[in-house]
Amino acid sequence: MDSGITIKPYSHPVTVRFHDVVIASTERALELLEPGHHSVLYIPFDDIYFVHLEKTDTSTKCPWKGTASYWRVRGQGESAKDAMWAYEEPISDVAAIQDHGAFDPKKVTFE
Repeated sequence: MDSGITIKPYSHPVTVRFHDVVIASTERALELLEPGHHSVLYIPFDDIYFVHLEKTDTSTKCPWKGTASYWRVRGQGESAKDAMWAYEEPISDVAAIQDHGAFDPKKVTFE
Protein backbone atom coordinates (compact mmCIF):
# COMPACT_ATOMS: atom_id res chain seq x y z
CA MET A 1 0.00 0.00 0.00
CA ASP A 2 1.27 3.47 -0.90
CA SER A 3 1.88 5.85 2.03
CA GLY A 4 1.12 8.91 -0.08
CA ILE A 5 4.20 10.63 1.41
CA THR A 6 5.99 13.14 -0.77
CA ILE A 7 9.28 14.89 -0.02
CA LYS A 8 10.35 18.04 -1.81
CA PRO A 9 12.94 20.80 -1.31
CA TYR A 10 11.62 23.67 0.81
CA SER A 11 12.13 26.93 -1.05
CA HIS A 12 12.78 29.27 1.90
CA PRO A 13 15.52 29.65 4.52
CA VAL A 14 14.63 28.15 7.91
CA THR A 15 15.91 29.10 11.35
CA VAL A 16 14.88 27.09 14.42
CA ARG A 17 15.14 28.65 17.88
CA PHE A 18 14.72 27.38 21.41
CA HIS A 19 14.00 30.56 23.35
CA ASP A 20 16.67 32.92 21.91
CA VAL A 21 19.14 30.16 21.03
CA VAL A 22 19.48 29.25 17.33
CA ILE A 23 19.56 25.45 17.18
CA ALA A 24 19.34 25.05 13.39
CA SER A 25 19.66 27.24 10.32
CA THR A 26 19.44 26.08 6.73
CA GLU A 27 18.56 26.87 3.15
CA ARG A 28 18.42 23.12 2.38
CA ALA A 29 15.33 21.95 4.31
CA LEU A 30 13.10 19.22 2.93
CA GLU A 31 9.33 19.36 3.30
CA LEU A 32 7.64 16.04 4.01
CA LEU A 33 3.94 15.90 3.15
CA GLU A 34 1.97 13.00 4.60
CA PRO A 35 -1.79 12.63 4.06
CA GLY A 36 -3.74 13.55 7.19
CA HIS A 37 -0.81 15.35 8.84
CA HIS A 38 0.70 18.84 8.85
CA SER A 39 3.76 19.20 6.63
CA VAL A 40 7.06 18.69 8.45
CA LEU A 41 10.38 20.34 7.67
CA TYR A 42 13.46 18.11 7.86
CA ILE A 43 16.76 19.93 8.30
CA PRO A 44 20.14 18.42 7.31
CA PHE A 45 22.22 17.30 10.30
CA ASP A 46 25.03 19.53 8.98
CA ASP A 47 22.80 22.57 9.63
CA ILE A 48 21.72 21.56 13.15
CA TYR A 49 23.77 22.75 16.14
CA PHE A 50 24.01 19.49 18.08
CA VAL A 51 25.87 21.25 20.90
CA HIS A 52 22.36 22.23 22.09
CA LEU A 53 20.90 18.72 21.73
CA GLU A 54 21.17 15.51 23.71
CA LYS A 55 19.83 12.18 22.46
CA THR A 56 17.15 10.62 24.66
CA ASP A 57 16.05 7.01 24.97
CA THR A 58 12.70 7.76 23.30
CA SER A 59 11.87 6.06 20.01
CA THR A 60 8.72 5.64 17.95
CA LYS A 61 7.91 3.49 14.96
CA CYS A 62 6.12 4.61 11.80
CA PRO A 63 5.09 1.99 9.20
CA TRP A 64 5.95 4.44 6.39
CA LYS A 65 9.19 6.00 7.67
CA GLY A 66 10.78 3.54 10.13
CA THR A 67 12.01 4.07 13.69
CA ALA A 68 12.54 7.61 14.93
CA SER A 69 15.11 8.63 17.55
CA TYR A 70 14.60 11.74 19.69
CA TRP A 71 16.75 14.53 21.15
CA ARG A 72 16.29 16.94 24.06
CA VAL A 73 17.09 20.61 23.35
CA ARG A 74 18.85 22.85 25.90
CA GLY A 75 19.33 26.58 25.97
CA GLN A 76 19.22 29.54 28.33
CA GLY A 77 18.95 27.26 31.35
CA GLU A 78 15.84 25.53 29.97
CA SER A 79 15.29 22.22 28.22
CA ALA A 80 12.55 20.45 26.28
CA LYS A 81 12.52 16.68 26.00
CA ASP A 82 12.07 15.09 22.59
CA ALA A 83 12.06 18.42 20.75
CA MET A 84 13.78 16.91 17.70
CA TRP A 85 13.40 13.56 15.99
CA ALA A 86 15.14 11.84 13.12
CA TYR A 87 14.83 8.63 11.15
CA GLU A 88 18.47 7.55 11.23
CA GLU A 89 17.77 4.50 9.05
CA PRO A 90 14.53 5.36 7.24
CA ILE A 91 12.56 3.02 5.04
CA SER A 92 13.85 3.25 1.45
CA ASP A 93 10.75 5.13 0.18
CA VAL A 94 11.73 8.11 2.37
CA ALA A 95 15.52 7.73 2.19
CA ALA A 96 15.82 11.47 1.43
CA ILE A 97 15.20 12.30 5.12
CA GLN A 98 18.18 10.26 6.34
CA ASP A 99 20.65 12.52 8.19
CA HIS A 100 17.90 15.13 8.67
CA GLY A 101 16.11 16.18 11.85
CA ALA A 102 12.59 17.52 12.41
CA PHE A 103 11.53 19.76 15.29
CA ASP A 104 8.34 19.84 17.34
CA PRO A 105 6.66 23.20 16.67
CA LYS A 106 5.18 23.13 20.19
CA LYS A 107 8.69 23.19 21.69
CA VAL A 108 10.66 25.44 19.32
CA THR A 109 9.98 28.41 17.03
CA PHE A 110 10.52 28.56 13.28
CA GLU A 111 11.52 31.65 11.32
